[in-house]
Amino acid sequence: MPTYEYECKACGHRFEKSQSITAEAIKVCPQCHKRKVVRLISSGSGIIFKGSGFYATDYRKGAPASCPSSGSKPGCSSCPGSAK
Repeated sequence: MPTYEYECKACGHRFEKSQSITAEAIKVCPQCHKRKVVRLISSGSGIIFKGSGFYATDYRKGAPASCPSSGSKPGCSSCPGSAK
């Protein structure tokens, strides 16, 4: 669920709220109870990869750097994308 930032234009209270994308924006300030709350546009957060196994080469497009058979077997099936 995304976290949205809000600010009350009446009292200046800033707060965050985790809401579903389809939920309506908050309109009433939880501190002063006036209907002057606006949703702020924030920069968001970056992607955080947790755990092992994430490498720059995991999602690289294009052909592999070298063929495992070193070109000695034309048309071999050990290279990805080669004809069998």
